[in-house]
Amino acid sequence: MSDTLTTHKGHCHCNTVTWEIRAPADLRVDECDCSMCNMHGFQHIIVPRSRFTLLTGKDNLTTYSFNTHVAQHYFCKTCGIESFYVPRSNPDGYSVNFRCLERDNNWEKNAAALADLSKD
Repeated sequence: MSDTLTTHKGHCHCNTVTWEIRAPADLRVDECDCSMCNMHGFQHIIVPRSRFTLLTGKDNLTTYSFNTHVAQHYFCKTCGIESFYVPRSNPDGYSVNFRCLERDNNWEKNAAALADLSKD
């Protein structure tokens, strides 16, 4: 894997909270089986604090913590999406949700492929 870092941008669903990370182009994505991540499908890309930049939406964030209260989960107050958080395993960094990275998604193509699933 190359040590060259690339800028990856991400955001919440309503695009109010935006951020970027500096990470390799070939991202390492990890899954966690804790109750929180398991329930909402968070796919982790963990970076040092110095390689995470919150671009917009700081005033639109709310936090949630539980158990040891080390992990700080940040949610957009408008759409409710947790696109990043400070993990208990890496309190000196951030974990961003791979699912919240800017990618070329095509909902209409995907919707067409799912349209018959609710038919008897």
